[in-house]
Amino acid sequence: MAVSKVKQDMPPLGGYSPIDYKRNLPKRGLSGYSMFGVGIGLMLFGYWRLFSWNRERRRLHIEDLEARIALMPLLQAEHDRRTLRMLRENLEEEAIIMKDIPGWKVGESVFTTDRWVPPLSQELYNLRPREELLHERFGFRWYV
Repeated sequence: MAVSKVKQDMPPLGGYSPIDYKRNLPKRGLSGYSMFGVGIGLMLFGYWRLFSWNRERRRLHIEDLEARIALMPLLQAEHDRRTLRMLRENLEEEAIIMKDIPGWKVGESVFTTDRWVPPLSQELYNLRPREELLHERFGFRWYV
């Protein structure tokens, strides 16, 4: 049997080119110090915006309080007018209901003073539907 000759692989003439085995990472983004500086700058800007917004909010709150203080006499007068109108309506209704009772004095005060005593909500809404009393006691007021 004839033995074939084995041809061995050999490097090319001049040798192989060098293998690139060193770490070759490109520079990406900012350095650590610059990122730290940007973070500190953003934090300072955020604090500045927060403090300026708090000053503005405080100024707006003071403005709201001053407006409320300026409107309180008007709102109190409206409330007093509504109370007096309801008291007059209640006295008229009381006169109609109690006209057959001898000796009944319409509008006689239960208090022993001449000073104005604001009426209780039950006193104002006694002759009205129960829903009005509940709305007055537990309802929402727009101007408060």
